[in-house]
Amino acid sequence: MIASELINPIISPVQTTDKVHKALDWMEDLRLNELPVMENGVYVGLLRDPHLSEQDNGDSHQKEALVQNFPLVDRQCFVYENQHFFDIIKAAADFNVQTVPVLDLEGTYKGTITLDDTIAAFAQTAAVQSPGAIFILSLKQIDYSLAEISRLIESDNAKILCSSVSNDSLDPSKIKLTVKVNKTDLSRIIATLERFGYKIIASFQESEIISNDKERLDILLRYLDI
Repeated sequence: MIASELINPIISPVQTTDKVHKALDWMEDLRLNELPVMENGVYVGLLRDPHLSEQDNGDSHQKEALVQNFPLVDRQCFVYENQHFFDIIKAAADFNVQTVPVLDLEGTYKGTITLDDTIAAFAQTAAVQSPGAIFILSLKQIDYSLAEISRLIESDNAKILCSSVSNDSLDPSKIKLTVKVNKTDLSRIIATLERFGYKIIASFQESEIISNDKERLDILLRYLDI
């Protein structure tokens, strides 16, 4: 899924010559913290609500000021229309924003994406919607090979639906690998990985949820003496 497919058609940019109260009203209506700003047809940055609030100080005349009088989030806060939605999430994190403008390869403003829309789109992907289970491995960066891990998982007739890597905050030499597979029972997969020296630090499988629900139901039935 790419940026052009996630543009929110409701969000319109404000102009540098617009009054601040217009931007504030528009942000409130859309429940956004930022809006893209245009100047002479060119995207120049994001106007962030806290910037307005900090300088407002209850002065009604301040709201009559123009958008151009307020600082903007760096103009480099954008993605190109052909970039993956992972890049959208990275841009939002890098600039600490909830909205990310989209430009074409010539630099022309095409629209804006919200982080909520991006997460909602990700939630609809097959990797999330498909039944399965998740586990997290802790391993040294030098030992990381997704091909080898995938081979071991596939030896138990399972497939990797998605995976992600994050740094280990306690040990810079290690990473945490989160993997979702298309099996709801992880027992055989975990046993195989551990047999080859991999350390599983967490697992989440549907069988555990079902078991917990069954246990609660059994307790309720005993309480009701059914």
